[in-house]
Amino acid sequence: MTREQLAGAARTALGGGRRLEAVERVAGGTKKGVYRLVMDDATTAIAYVWHDAENYWPAAEGDDDLTDPFSPGLGLDLFEAAHARLDALGVRVPAIRLADRAGTHCPADLAIVEELPGESLEKLLARDPGAAAPVMARLGEALEEMRRHRAPGYGKVAVVDGGGTSRGTSCEGVVLDRALRDLAEAAARDPRIAAARDRLEVRLLDLTAAVRPRAQYAVVHGELGPDHVLVDPDGTPVVIDIEGLMYFDVEWEHVFLRIRLHDAYQSLKADGLDEDRLALYTLAQRLSLTAGPLRLLDGDFPDRAFMAGIAEHNLNEALALLRN
Repeated sequence: MTREQLAGAARTALGGGRRLEAVERVAGGTKKGVYRLVMDDATTAIAYVWHDAENYWPAAEGDDDLTDPFSPGLGLDLFEAAHARLDALGVRVPAIRLADRAGTHCPADLAIVEELPGESLEKLLARDPGAAAPVMARLGEALEEMRRHRAPGYGKVAVVDGGGTSRGTSCEGVVLDRALRDLAEAAARDPRIAAARDRLEVRLLDLTAAVRPRAQYAVVHGELGPDHVLVDPDGTPVVIDIEGLMYFDVEWEHVFLRIRLHDAYQSLKADGLDEDRLALYTLAQRLSLTAGPLRLLDGDFPDRAFMAGIAEHNLNEALALLRN
């Protein structure tokens, strides 16, 4: 987006005769552009821009298939559906100041949302775990609200709430299909995965066979790492990067939380999780966190050492699961 386009959108979103003083790209986004808007009276907001030029991920077949729960969470429709669902559940999300899918301000889906003045949960945990404890407790309450809201079908919230049906016949089946694709991609890029490919495939099939059927699904973020949780001035966790919100097995969320939070996950640990699903989803996510970063490195993602480190760590964790 040009500065002029952002200036017009900012005036519409924030009003009051304000003028755009500065635009700052916010680091971390891989699928959309994230910009901090600073007005001449020091009012700030965050702009999300969904456009091919803002997406570091190489295009792949099926990217636009919303019936695939794991297809990329791109666009304003997914964002607004996820925002409405979380808001209805009482889960704090940034307030929307402007939503433009008509191209009024730029040739892309655009949203402007409130900026939270606090830090991320990731930074707070690193800086002061004691101060993070009450925030983690409130995040646990939000996760419980998400878990209690059930749907009879799985898939992206925008699809299910719109009366649609997702591909496949079960969460574990969808996960298996995705894990086998991730395994093939990782094997094509790293000889260590290639050497273990047959054993990893057998382990995935055996773990899937052990999972018992399930007919109800909870609300899950899908990638709820501590970098996707901000902390507002009242100590309330605020969930961001929500476009991938879906109805799915709650175990998928908890595996991701456990991977990202390490020891800090203990305060979020939930009772009654299915151990067979946890085992399958752990291996599947390790493979995803290997193949995904390696795929991202095929493009022009700037922080290459960081992404390569994620791939290397999760590759080793996936191979370690074969020895357990």
